[in-house]
Amino acid sequence: MKKLYFILTLIFSTGIFAQEINVSGVVTDGTKATLPGTTILVRGTTKGTTSDIDGKYTISAKMGDVLQFSFVGFETKNVTVTGSTVNVTLTGSGESLQDVVVIGSRNPTRTVTESAVPIDVIAMKEIASQGAQVNLNQILNMVAPSFTSNTQTVADGTDHIDPAQLRGLGPDQVLVLINGKRRHTSSLVNINGSPGRGSVGTDLNAIPAFAIEKIEVLRDGASAQYGSDAIAGVININVKQNTNKLEVNLFGGGNLSKGANDHDGGFDGGNYQVDLNYGTGLGKEKSFINATASFQLRDQTSRAKDVTGNLFNAYNAVEQRAAAAGTNINALFGNINNTTNETQILSAIKTYAPQVSYFSAAQQTAITGATTIAQMQTALNFDATAGELAFRGLERKDFNMRVGQSSLKSAQFFLNAAYPINDKLEAYAFGGTSFREGEAAGFYRRPNQSRSYTGLYPNGFLPEIHSTINDVSVAAGLRGIIFENWNFDLSNTFGRNAFDYGVENTVNASLRENSPTEFDAGGLAFAQNTTNFDMNRKFDVLEGLNVAFGAEYRHENFSINAGQPESYNLYDISGGVVTATTPANIKVTDFYGAARPNGSQVFPGFRPANAIDKNRNSVAVYADLELDVTDKWLVNGALRFENYSDFGNTTNFKLASRYKITDNINLRGAVSTGFRAPSLHQIYFNSTATQFVGGVPFEVGTFSNDSQAAELLGIPKLKQEESKSASIGFTAKIPTANLTLTADAYIVQIDDRVVLTDQFSRPGGTPAAGTPNAILNGLFDTAGATAATFFANAIDTESKGIDVVISHKTSFGNNVSLKTDLSGTFSNTYRVGEIKASPVLEAAGQINRYYSEMSRIYLQEAIPRVKANLTNFITYNKFDFFLRNVYFGKVTDPNTADVNGDGRIEGAIINGQAVEIEHPVWGAKIITDLSVGFKITEAAKIVIGANNIFDIYPDLNLGTQTAIRPRLVSGAIDYTAAPATIDLSNANQFVYSRNVSQFGQNGRFVFARLSFSF
Repeated sequence: MKKLYFILTLIFSTGIFAQEINVSGVVTDGTKATLPGTTILVRGTTKGTTSDIDGKYTISAKMGDVLQFSFVGFETKNVTVTGSTVNVTLTGSGESLQDVVVIGSRNPTRTVTESAVPIDVIAMKEIASQGAQVNLNQILNMVAPSFTSNTQTVADGTDHIDPAQLRGLGPDQVLVLINGKRRHTSSLVNINGSPGRGSVGTDLNAIPAFAIEKIEVLRDGASAQYGSDAIAGVININVKQNTNKLEVNLFGGGNLSKGANDHDGGFDGGNYQVDLNYGTGLGKEKSFINATASFQLRDQTSRAKDVTGNLFNAYNAVEQRAAAAGTNINALFGNINNTTNETQILSAIKTYAPQVSYFSAAQQTAITGATTIAQMQTALNFDATAGELAFRGLERKDFNMRVGQSSLKSAQFFLNAAYPINDKLEAYAFGGTSFREGEAAGFYRRPNQSRSYTGLYPNGFLPEIHSTINDVSVAAGLRGIIFENWNFDLSNTFGRNAFDYGVENTVNASLRENSPTEFDAGGLAFAQNTTNFDMNRKFDVLEGLNVAFGAEYRHENFSINAGQPESYNLYDISGGVVTATTPANIKVTDFYGAARPNGSQVFPGFRPANAIDKNRNSVAVYADLELDVTDKWLVNGALRFENYSDFGNTTNFKLASRYKITDNINLRGAVSTGFRAPSLHQIYFNSTATQFVGGVPFEVGTFSNDSQAAELLGIPKLKQEESKSASIGFTAKIPTANLTLTADAYIVQIDDRVVLTDQFSRPGGTPAAGTPNAILNGLFDTAGATAATFFANAIDTESKGIDVVISHKTSFGNNVSLKTDLSGTFSNTYRVGEIKASPVLEAAGQINRYYSEMSRIYLQEAIPRVKANLTNFITYNKFDFFLRNVYFGKVTDPNTADVNGDGRIEGAIINGQAVEIEHPVWGAKIITDLSVGFKITEAAKIVIGANNIFDIYPDLNLGTQTAIRPRLVSGAIDYTAAPATIDLSNANQFVYSRNVSQFGQNGRFVFARLSFSF
């Protein structure tokens, strides 16, 4: 019986222990903080999983199995399964502040301090739950000192897509990856006055921030590893994986600021957002699908002051009295110089002028005595602003521009999924779509301006750009193990960004009463398809060799679609399209004889001649070797060959090394070459747009680099930018204090940098037929332009800087922990060597229009060159406290005129007179964010706080400047123009500069966030 009992017991217990159960639990560190991303393996099997964002995990195992828990920087822990719940606390090994990264090295197990190049890892959980920022550009601008981006104002399409810069280089010199795959750029070209002018960046705000797990920022040249655009570095966005729950985030806030509502104070710029994220398994271990949806409504902000200057003239007063009586004086003439209806016009004016009670007796006498249009123009040529404002019941603020952030409606979706086909093969896919509608305003068209049309808008109008931005991306691939120990990844990634312009509350003044007030102005689109094949394997050579190689094929397409004819055409008084042979006396004018402009005001539509559909292909192969020569010395090398269908081949390399002086101190450095292929946008973009310089409008034609105009002016075809870069730095850890320190210095030299030139005047005059100047005049006429800009490889530059990052984490007991991060960047960029101007333009004395003083300021001084961030995150029981201070260094405003075209800011001697120019410098500021979070239940949390809690604004821009702008006269520079006063504030509208990028001009932003997790 004893033997039978023993056998039955053995069989029973074996059955129990052989049965698999679901084991779950939470992984934490010594401070009770959860450890997302912990690897959990069943020892002796291939089963494994990772903990989710809250440190939770679930795995299938048997009673008696041993689970192995490992996390970089913590001691690996083995725990025997004795039940369905296994909670584990890992002990720090002195590296607990370190993160595994997937950029900068093809070795999949490399950590931040082990890397040979500087990498920042930004965990989104704390930032997304505690900070006031809700889009990716704003988040990175506040947490990464080397990153700069701000919402622009009164900058056409750039109001809706924020240009972003890394290490002070251009928006197009940083490569963006999603889950390690190349992200497409936007379709928008930044051609207006904003940092990054002339560049094409990536639309980071098309990616919902709530979908992101962490962001890796590689601050080092990486073209040899990742290809074009990686001169400044790489931003890799890692999307959330399985969370096994539904997360809901409700956000609401706005600007409670002294500057709100055009400085009347109060609340404006309301921002309301709903985010949803859900993740679950797909019925197989390691499979998952994670989906995010985000919806946002953002109101405009207004930061102008009451407009100054003349708004109404005497003619506006008379025509208003006539309109009230049912008479439209404007309809009596199309061209005031065509005197067909002169008697009727004079009679109407004399009939209604006496009704303007504030006209003086002398003014009324002059009007009554006028017998010709010329005499009546003289009689009515005086300011009537004060009288008309009082008569119409208006105030000056009714004519303010809408200066501040644009309004926005947004709906975004993102999906990330993976499914293991077997133990050695996994299929994955990710992608998303973003639909945004934005509304921004331009310069106010005053009733006394020929650009306005008082027959439709008696008080003038504020034209609006209504943008529709559609962004879609999808990536899919297979990854796994082949040939036993080789890891492979085969993928295809497609992305497309489209930007369509709608123009509303506006007019084509040459059509007068027949003009639409809403226009389809056309649009832009950019598409990119990338196919990658990558392989890597570790070899037992010395202390370890990682070998990686791969290939890439990329196809790109850029297109421009024309708008409706009324959005770009100029019409005569009969409604016919104006051509080069149209007589002057039938072109539409205002009462004072000023020509009415063509097209929809604020943004003339793209013409059929602008419409393009251009493609190119590139093929690349690369190899990457990483060798641990000893347990202290790491060496990395990469080589990449790439061929472009439009400009040929480029080969680039990178060498990097890291040496462990001690277990806690590393030296590291890298040298590399790089390149950036000129974007299709920069090669083929062409349009005509209204740009204001010192408040004066110009119709500026951007002629494509391959245009006849560029050829006539001797501007070469665009070629790739080429770079050389080097970095050196160190990392240090103090394990007993949970402290890490990294410091890295760098230098980047870029040859043949692509810039957008300043404006060149048309030749003018009446040159002989068939001559270059005559042809150029015709091209200007066809484009409807009075000035022209071009893209050109104009300069070489050098950038230097140093980045410092200090991180600390500690626990005080009693459930109190503190995490502190201090980081800063100090950088400088400047032109080296001579301007590489077109020989034709250099001979004409226009070398400094090729690369102007304004362009120099945008390149060197328009973004903070010193920036620092101090963030403290404190947890106590159910409370979280978040305090962040960001130091934004001084910037220089480029809104000045080059005194003598010499490209320098020093004084100049013009006509024997000393003339100096002073560029406005806006001082450094510190912005403070503060928030408090409370965990209501295990499933609910509330956070309240403020960005810029002390309501700090940039320095005021309420000054004027005396300067001389050289003019082109008959092919030569004319320096005889009298000094002119430039109003930097544009009649009190730009109280703060719109040209430079520090931290924006919206003031204090207060918010509340309610989060649920089910």
